[in-house]
Formats: sequence, structure tokens, C-alpha cells
Amino acid sequence: MNAAKLNDKPVTTAAQAAVKRSRIVNISRVAFAVVILGGWELGARTELIDSFFFGLPTGIAKQLVTWALEGTARGPLWRMVWITLEETLLGFFIGAIGGIVLGVILGRNKLLADIFGPYIQIANSIPRVVLGSIFIISLGLGLGSKVALATVLVFFSVFANAFQGVREVDQNLVSNARILGATPAQMFREVILPSALTWIIASLHISFGFALVGAVVGEFLGSLEGIGTLIATAQGSFNANGVFAAMIILAVVALIADGLITRLEHRLIAWRPNMHLDQSI
Repeated sequence: MNAAKLNDKPVTTAAQAAVKRSRIVNISRVAFAVVILGGWELGARTELIDSFFFGLPTGIAKQLVTWALEGTARGPLWRMVWITLEETLLGFFIGAIGGIVLGVILGRNKLLADIFGPYIQIANSIPRVVLGSIFIISLGLGLGSKVALATVLVFFSVFANAFQGVREVDQNLVSNARILGATPAQMFREVILPSALTWIIASLHISFGFALVGAVVGEFLGSLEGIGTLIATAQGSFNANGVFAAMIILAVVALIADGLITRLEHRLIAWRPNMHLDQSI
């Protein structure tokens, strides 16, 4: 009985330490936000910061409330968010799927990689945001041009990680699987893909942000609806609070998406040795 209590003690102590650390982290985060926002508000009120150019937190909050209750100049706020989210999700999934498929194919086939590698490097070297203007001209002001720009931004990020992830597969695992008589399909499914998943999932975290940037930039260049249009409208009327309010909405969307991708990561690569450590950070 005493031995059992002794064995339980380290577990209890570790749990208490984790709870204590979590409280410290949360309190520190709140304190940091209070200091930043409070200093910003105080600076604007005392005219150390020009509120005309940089707005102020209370003004941003009022702008968000006004948009939520009364709508925006372009329509209801929920519709603006949905338009941008739809463009982002379509660009994200199309670009991610294309990047994974092509990255895995070229990563496994050296001949194809040697043939198409220079062309991919040339395409990747082009400032891709500039393509937004071409997409606007060719596809118009609707959904297609924004999805196309978001897709291009996502594709190259995911492709590079998928390609490198396949190339970095432990050759000892591949050799052992061959010795055990694994078929090419089993080799891909049981060895190559799981090994490359860490690289691919890592790219998805930043790729959603790229998709969001693509959608917003496309809307900024030319659109009738969306968060990018709200930013352009606020900029045109020198409404700094409106610009920051739209940025906050985008940040919330990005954080929610990153949380969902993290949950997907924990499900897909739960076998990773340091996964429990990652969850506690």
C-alpha cells in the first residue's frame, strides 16, 4: 500500500506542476495583452500615438460591434467573413492536395524530378502575389481569381515539404520493408507516407495563412465582397480602426484553423515519440 502511494506521488506532482505551469502561461498571456492594449490606448489618449493613423483599441472594438450589429458598407459582416473563408478553404484544399500529390510523385521518381525541377524552381521564384493581377484580368472579380491566387500560394509551400519529406524517409525502414516482402503499395502506405506526414502537416500550419493572404490580397486588388474589400474600403476612408478590426477578424479565423490543423496532426501522427511533449508545450 505504501509502495503504491509512493508510485502515485511522482504522477501527482507532475500533474500539479503541469497545472501550475498552465496557469502561469495563461496569466502571462493575459497580462501581456493588457499591457500592449492598455499602453496603446493610453498612448493614443495622451497623443503620444496618432490615433488617426494607428487607431485605438476602444475604437477598434466599437467598429467590430458596429459591423456585427449594423452590418458593413458592403453587407452583413457574417457574409464578408464567409466569402473570404470560402475562397481560403477552396484555395487551401486545392493547393494542398495538388502539392502533396505532385510532391510525393516527384519525390519518389528521380527522373521526373530532374525533368520538372528547373521549371518548378522558376515558377517558385516568381513573386506569386503579383499573379493576383493576372488572375483578376483573366478570371474576373468573382470567386475564381481569389481561389486561384490562394491555390498558388499554398501549392509551393506544401509541395516543397512533401517532396523533401518523401526524400528524407529512413532508408533502413525501406530496406526492412522490402526484406519482409512489402508490395509497392504497402511500402507507400505503411512506410513512406507516415514518415512524410510530419513534413506535410508542418507545411499545412503555414499554408492556411498563405491561403488567407491569397484570398484577402485578391479581394484587395478587385472584389465586391470579403474582408479584403472591407480593408480596402476602410483604407480609402482613412479609417484605421476599420483596418485593424478587419485584421483581428482574419487573425481569429487563422487561429481557429491552426487549432483544427493541430488536432488533425495529433490524430495522424500520434505515434511520434515527442507528441506528448508537443501537447504540453
